[in-house]
Amino acid sequence: MAYSTRDETDVEMVAHGAYTQKPIDVHTETIEAVETTVGGKDKAAQLLKAAGHSVVVTPEENKRILRTIDWHILPIILVIYCLQSLDKTALSYASVFGIIEDLHLKGQEYSWSGAIVYVAQLVWQPVIAYFLVKLPLGKFCAVMVFCWGATLCGMTAAKDFGGLMAARFILGSFEASVAPTFIALVQMWYRRSEQTNRNAAWYSMLGIVNIFGSLLSYGLAHINGALRPFQTIFLFCGCLTVAFSVIVFLFLPDSPMQARFLKGDDKLLAVERVRMNQMGISSGVWRWDHVKECFLDLKTWIWFALLTAVSIPSGGITTFGPLIVKSFGFDSFTTILFNMPFGAVQLVATLGGAWAATHYKMKSPFLAALCIPPIIGISLLLKIEHTPKNKGVLLFAYYITSVYPAISPMIYSWSGQNTAGDTKRKVTTGVLFIGASAGNIIGPNLYTTTQAPRYTSGLISNLILFILIIILVAIGAAWIRFLNARHAAARERVGKSAKVVDLSMESKSTLQKHDEAVNDTQGTGIGDKAFDDVTDLKNEDFIYVY
Repeated sequence: MAYSTRDETDVEMVAHGAYTQKPIDVHTETIEAVETTVGGKDKAAQLLKAAGHSVVVTPEENKRILRTIDWHILPIILVIYCLQSLDKTALSYASVFGIIEDLHLKGQEYSWSGAIVYVAQLVWQPVIAYFLVKLPLGKFCAVMVFCWGATLCGMTAAKDFGGLMAARFILGSFEASVAPTFIALVQMWYRRSEQTNRNAAWYSMLGIVNIFGSLLSYGLAHINGALRPFQTIFLFCGCLTVAFSVIVFLFLPDSPMQARFLKGDDKLLAVERVRMNQMGISSGVWRWDHVKECFLDLKTWIWFALLTAVSIPSGGITTFGPLIVKSFGFDSFTTILFNMPFGAVQLVATLGGAWAATHYKMKSPFLAALCIPPIIGISLLLKIEHTPKNKGVLLFAYYITSVYPAISPMIYSWSGQNTAGDTKRKVTTGVLFIGASAGNIIGPNLYTTTQAPRYTSGLISNLILFILIIILVAIGAAWIRFLNARHAAARERVGKSAKVVDLSMESKSTLQKHDEAVNDTQGTGIGDKAFDDVTDLKNEDFIYVY
């Protein structure tokens, strides 16, 4: 499929043809020079207007630009989330190596030391949503990574429950920005058909950490020195994070318009290839009408409920997972080893679920399917006696429960692919992470060390929530079908085709095979609002993904 850049009057899709314009490099200064003349537009529209000429995104160019973006953006995102996952799980590893005893934690104090990070994230989400609209994403992300790494280093000074809680609250405050920033980056750089796999890629780093972080923590805890085992784990992870923040600052661009690795007209190509997302890229303008629509949109609250429901078991199992395995009768080292397959299942489920959702171009059936293994696993953990002879089946139940992390990134993708308008996207993401933070606060507190080894109240509540998720997914899918029908009717009223091909969700092979048919189907005007910073509910061209 071929697309062109276009100005206010040029809204036709461009067929395959020779590129005859002389390429020019579009500098950031050029974009800034026209910002005041393109009011109410996305910055992508400013770039296209500043360029003064058209480009054609052929399948070959699309493939080349995508490969370039992947090589320059994805590795940075993957390492950052790997470090954040390592930092978060460091507490659960430290629990195996004596932090509860060393800091004299009692009752629910260990649970709250896990939950306090999410209290901070919940508090800061509204501010983060504003920052993501107003501040340059790359530099903002680098500063946050540096600050949370420095905070983790400072956690080594904690000597009691109060000190640990204070340090972890500050840690959560800085970490609150990371995942929302990643969702914004993926929406900015990738077509909707590409977003699910990229979101799954960075989220799957949690599985990598559960595989290799276990061994790393075990090795660090056995370093003989002046520090206690948990202090060594915190200090190493913190220093590693601080060092990588420098790389983030130097190499993660703020947007396609400022990317130094895109030369000549590659900036235009990177922008034009995501036109049919109908989502825009970045406006830099905070719009209160978008905020209002976000809170009045039923989709927002369906996804909020989904994220809360899946985050409650996530928070509990992340914090208490190693202790659950230890309750099967293993020592500390064996517990760490047996936590590694848990990470492997997470990795396979997250990437496999994303591949299936991308291949079949739908989310809801696979979201529901991903709830089945945890339902079976938790049921087995509740039913089977925790005795040495049942270790094998208990481990199997624990491992299939670990499919649940694949659910969260798919909800993020489902939300991201169905929300347009720069401010609305960022606020919606903030609302989702408030739900996720609330769930992660509640989750650990449904478990208590006094209920070891069965943790009955925590597991029963988790079982109910996975069943609830299936019900919520069905409601969400039905509502999205209704919205698509409403948009189809709106297109007909303005003289457009009711039935259009969602180019942002088509594979490259499909676009090449049906290029002419797609052009005929779309009709004049489809995509002309893509960079107008219009919300999904107000853009009749927007196609929802169920």
